[in-house]
Amino acid sequence: MIGISNMAWLDEKPLQPAASTLVVVNSMTRRAPMEDERKLELTSTRPSDSDLQRSDGVGRIVLGGTQRCTRIIDVFQKSPVRVMFPRVTGGPVEEAVLINTGGGVAGGDRLEFSATALEGASIAVTSQAAEKVYGALDESARITTKLKVSEAAKLAWLPQETILFNTARICRNTEIDVSSGAELLAVEWIVLGRSAYGEQMVNGQITDSWRVKKDGRLIWADRFRCIDETYPHLYKKALLSRCKAIGTLVYLGHDLDNRLESIRRIAPSLECCCGVTLVSGVMIVRFAAEAAFALRLGLHHVLQQFRLDLGPGPFGVPKMWSC
Repeated sequence: MIGISNMAWLDEKPLQPAASTLVVVNSMTRRAPMEDERKLELTSTRPSDSDLQRSDGVGRIVLGGTQRCTRIIDVFQKSPVRVMFPRVTGGPVEEAVLINTGGGVAGGDRLEFSATALEGASIAVTSQAAEKVYGALDESARITTKLKVSEAAKLAWLPQETILFNTARICRNTEIDVSSGAELLAVEWIVLGRSAYGEQMVNGQITDSWRVKKDGRLIWADRFRCIDETYPHLYKKALLSRCKAIGTLVYLGHDLDNRLESIRRIAPSLECCCGVTLVSGVMIVRFAAEAAFALRLGLHHVLQQFRLDLGPGPFGVPKMWSC
């Protein structure tokens, strides 16, 4: 074996080799690693959500209407998302149920839901159970919901709660496009930690965004964002106080002033905190409660009030919420 080095000898003591020194060892030539490269090697060994198997699910439905019932026009589903249409005694389609066969959502997962109600359709879209978002290593789970409602159509988006485990990271975007003469009611609600286990969220990331368009024009946008540095302050009185369950209800439709007064009338009797307002032709209802069951009861009463005010249709408590 021959060793080749860029060394000079002085008083029989070798000088230290330069950083660019080439050393032949066992006939293999290599350069001594620099400090930045050693740091990069250490960083690359850290576990990441991207190194694990991730879900990339899609569920899309398109529904039309006739004088007698709502009919299914198109359905597309990609695992782990499944779409079911339960019927009672062979009656018309009234509910679509979304199922996540993966049993929950983890960091780096991608889920997309889309519901389109064409003219004459009347449908409520809900979920089989509460969605669970598990703790993540370094990547957010991304959930996108797209709702489109044509003139003379009715669509209710009523999934059950989303439960966030400690260190969960989620980025959820809800995009709504409504035509004049259409009606839409959409709800999303989040539970921070598993109260039955005494769990508190002290770390993680939440981004929950809404964008509402009417006839293609943006009329309302909203974002709730919470990062690691926010959690020490999240439960102060100026923010969530002791509330660990929060929700947003959006309604676009007819006779908004009467809908507004109807919800304000029952708000003091609800089991949770509730506030309602009108912005650019959109009715927005905010909910907050110390426990998930209190928020669920509040939503039950509000949806029952919509059913009383609006009559038969998709704007009521979904059947799946009682299963």
